[in-house]
Amino acid sequence: MSFTLATWNINSVRLREPLVAQLMREETPDVLCLQECKSPVDKIPRETFAELGYTHMVARGQKGYNGVAILSKLPIKEVDAFDFADLGHARHIAGQLENGVTIHNFYVPAGGDKADREVNEKFGQKLDYLTDMRDHFANNAPQKSILVGDLNIAPREDDVWSHKQLLKVVSHTPIEVDHLNDVMEAGKWVDITRQDIPEGPLYSWWSYRSPNWDDSDKGRRLDHVWATPDISNAGHNSRVLRHVRGYEKPSDHAPVFAEFDV
Repeated sequence: MSFTLATWNINSVRLREPLVAQLMREETPDVLCLQECKSPVDKIPRETFAELGYTHMVARGQKGYNGVAILSKLPIKEVDAFDFADLGHARHIAGQLENGVTIHNFYVPAGGDKADREVNEKFGQKLDYLTDMRDHFANNAPQKSILVGDLNIAPREDDVWSHKQLLKVVSHTPIEVDHLNDVMEAGKWVDITRQDIPEGPLYSWWSYRSPNWDDSDKGRRLDHVWATPDISNAGHNSRVLRHVRGYEKPSDHAPVFAEFDV
C-alpha cells in the first residue's frame, strides 16, 4: 500500500480551515497530521474536510491551546493518546491504518523564551516531556510506526539559519538536541526527511516577527517525519512545502510531506 503523509502545525484549525482545505485540494495527501489545532475535538470542522475525502479522524483537543488531529482518507483507528509529563495538555494522538502502520502525531511544548528550567517552568516542562517520550519508547519498542509533528527542536546545524547565533536560543540548544536524540535512539527512529534530503539548509518554520521571512530566510526545521527501521526504507519523496508559508494569513509553519510504500 502506498500513501502520502503530511504534517503541519496549523496554529488554529478553525481560523485556518480554508487553508487546510486548500492544501487538501492542491496536494491531496492521504493522511494529514495537524498540530496546535486550538480547538475542542467537536469543534474541528470535520464536515468541510469530509467533503474533500477526509472522512476519518482521530484527535485530542482543548479550547484555545494545543490540540492534535489526524485527518485521513484511509480508515484509521485510535490506538493511543498519552499525556507525557502529566501536563494535562492535548499533545499526542496515535492512529493505526488498516495495513498495521501506527502514526504518532506529536506537538512537543515550545519551551518558552529562556533556556533555563530554574527560571522558566515551560522549558522544564519541555525537557520532562521529551524524557517521558524517551522512556515510553524505550519500554515499548515501536514497530511499523511513523512519528510526525511539531517537535519544536531543530537538531542539526543546517536545520537553522545560524547555528552559532541560535545555540542559546530555545529550539536549538544543546540540551534540547540531546533530549531529542535520546528519544530517537530509544525508539530507533529514522529521520525520513533527512534520509531523503541529507545535506543543506532545510526549514519548516519562519517567525511571524519577520515580515520579510522569505527574503531573510531565518528559518528552523521544527517539523519532523520519522519512521521505525522496519519501514524506514519505504519512506521517500520527502519535501517541505515552503510556498504554503506564503498563503494569506498563514501558519508560521510549512507542511512537511513524505510518501510511504508499506
